[in-house]
Amino acid sequence: MHFTIILPAFNEATALPATLDAIRDAAAHLRARADVRIDTIVVDNNSDDDTAAVAEAGGATVVREPVQGIARARNAGARHASGDLLVFIDADVIVPRTLLAAIHAAMSDPACIGGGVDVEYRPRRRAIRVYLRAWRLLARLLGMSQGATQFCRASAFEQTGGYDETAWIGEDVDFYWGLKRSAKRTGRTVRFIREPRVLASSRRFDEWPLWRTLVWTNPLVIALLRRRKGAWGGWYRRPVR
Repeated sequence: MHFTIILPAFNEATALPATLDAIRDAAAHLRARADVRIDTIVVDNNSDDDTAAVAEAGGATVVREPVQGIARARNAGARHASGDLLVFIDADVIVPRTLLAAIHAAMSDPACIGGGVDVEYRPRRRAIRVYLRAWRLLARLLGMSQGATQFCRASAFEQTGGYDETAWIGEDVDFYWGLKRSAKRTGRTVRFIREPRVLASSRRFDEWPLWRTLVWTNPLVIALLRRRKGAWGGWYRRPVR
């Protein structure tokens, strides 16, 4: 099995080293147990910091996507991937040591075309922790998977059309649901890994005022504005660092 790990990155020079370190550790853990090949691509999505240099220093191949958009960045990484298994990890996510082994185990089933991984946040404020737990329950009820870490066979990525580049938020949920629809049509399966979870950055929740978090992560607001880039300056123009 050949893994290509794809990290979309916009001005992630600070967060990227820890993410790449964790991926290398997880890769070494898997290689000790299975005959696999693993390579990593960082998609520099129009950064104006040292993201590309940091990625190269961390042993990743750098692909440049000058048009901003996380869906475009993920799709650009997939176009340059040589692996038969694609793993999409956000550039500010820490993966546990056993994660790639868990993905390998899931994908060793020929019927499985892909899946997602459960996400953990550790925000400072109690109110945000309670709110995110409620969001996690909603996601479970609706069969959603966040893009912090998702994976699929390269063939399944092509069949589903990749990530929707017209969506500025929620493209990850669309992609996961697309995988599920494809699996249902073809009599195959999708796997959601609940353990181990990946640790996503809580910086936005720690820095934003509570009202802003509640507004811009509200499902109704997302549904109404998800295709309007101007609404998401906090992600694409003024990201919290």
